[in-house]
Amino acid sequence: MLRRMSRRKVSTTIYITDEQNVELKRLHDITKVPVAEYIRQGIDIILERHRQVLSPQRQLDFESLLLAKRD
Repeated sequence: MLRRMSRRKVSTTIYITDEQNVELKRLHDITKVPVAEYIRQGIDIILERHRQVLSPQRQLDFESLLLAKRD
C-alpha cells in the first residue's frame, strides 16, 4: 500500500454521509487514530486498486492513439 506520511499534506474538503461520519468517529474513539488517517488510508487503497489506470505506460499508449488518429 502507498505510504506517503512523510510528505507534505494538502488540505481538501470532502463530503461523507452521516453514517460514514458516525462510524469513523466511533472508530476513532476506539482506536484513537485520527479520522483523517483513515480517509488517507482509504484513498491509498483506491489508488492502489487503480494503479494500472494511472500508469505512465497507459498514458503513453493513449497519447500514441491520439497521434495516430491525426495522421
